This record gives sequence, C-alpha cells and structure tokens, in this order.
Amino acid sequence: MSVESLYPFLYAGTGDLAGVLEQVRASTVAKIEEIGELRRVISARDGARLAQCAREAADRFAAGGRLFAFGNGGSATDAQQLATLFLNPGRGAPPLPAFALGNDTAVVTALCNDIGVEVVFARQLAAFGGRDDIAVGLSTSGNSANLLTAFDEAGRRGMLTIGLAGYEGGTMAELDSIDYLFVAPSSSIHRIQEAQTTIYQVFWELTSTALTSTNQQGVAHVPGHTG
Repeated sequence: MSVESLYPFLYAGTGDLAGVLEQVRASTVAKIEEIGELRRVISARDGARLAQCAREAADRFAAGGRLFAFGNGGSATDAQQLATLFLNPGRGAPPLPAFALGNDTAVVTALCNDIGVEVVFARQLAAFGGRDDIAVGLSTSGNSANLLTAFDEAGRRGMLTIGLAGYEGGTMAELDSIDYLFVAPSSSIHRIQEAQTTIYQVFWELTSTALTSTNQQGVAHVPGHTG
C-alpha cells in the first residue's frame, strides 16, 4: 500500500488548504472509529479468555515465575513496553520480574551471527525459562519464524505461552504450543499494533489485580513485594 493511497489529500496537488484540513480531520476520525471498533470486537470475543489468561499468569508470578516478552521490529518495542509495565507499574502495584528478550544487543547479535535469527528468542528461553515462567510473543503477521521456534521451546519447558497476532493469526494460530492466542482481526499493521497495545495493557492490569486480590486473601505472596 502506497503512502499516496493512505493520504490522497496530501498528493492531490490542490491549493485548497481548508479542504485539505477537512480531509485530514475526516481521515483521523475514520482511523479512530476503526480502532475503536476493532477493540470492541476483541473485547467481545476474547475478554473472558484474557481474564482467565491473566489469572493463570498471576498464579505463575505468585509461584516465583518471570515474564519473558519478545517480538521483531515494532513488536520488539511493544515487548519492551510490556516488560516495563510489569517492572515499573506505578500506582502502588507490585513490581514483577519481566524481561524483553530483544534488549541485550550482544546476545541478540551473537545468536543471529553464529547460528541464525530463527533461534534468537528460543535459545534465551532455553537458558532462562522454567515451568513457572510466562512467554509472551508479539507479531503483526503471526508468521515470524523466530517466534514460532520460541513458542515451541517455551511449550517444551512448561511455560505459560501467550501470543498476540494480527490478520487471522497466521501460523501462530496453528501452533499447539501457544496456550492463549489473541488476534487483532485487521489487515492494517497500524490498527493491529494499536489493538495489541490495548490487549497487553489490559493483560497487565488484570494480572496485577488478580495478584493483589490473592495477596489480600492471604493465599499467596508475590516474591519481592512487602506491601
């Protein structure tokens, strides 16, 4: 899809500034309505599953587990943001151990150079992952080979596996090694990423709430949290 097709009013060669501004406004409103509808679809279809997933993640954290997030490109940035949500939640919520597997440049480049990009996440999960841990992989296409390999490794290690994908889920939808897959059903990468941001923000909040409730009931204790 060309830039011209996304923003035709910028390439129309018109001198009508008011008309251009109106088209910009209309384009912005249309995009807001599109992501709003996408979020409503995901909430209606996956809301209950997301809550169950968060409860299982809370159980893993309460047992001493850690979260490992990973993705490529923009999804790597989202993985970093997801890890940051758990590590630095604010609002009095307990900080939880979470790591973005794309952060260590030396490790990532060594694995890519010496073995291949397809193992860049799987090798790290093989080294660090355990049965109480959580693996979260983000992809807009759902077809990233290094995510598929990572999920298979996480599944073998008994980790709770969570996938976020776009379109119809891609190859990730065919994996038995993903416990929970949340799909943003759109062909727009921009809307997919916006929807995925909402999903993992809600996932963090539900997980934090479940942990707080568990602690108040005296059933479990979050490691490292004394509040």
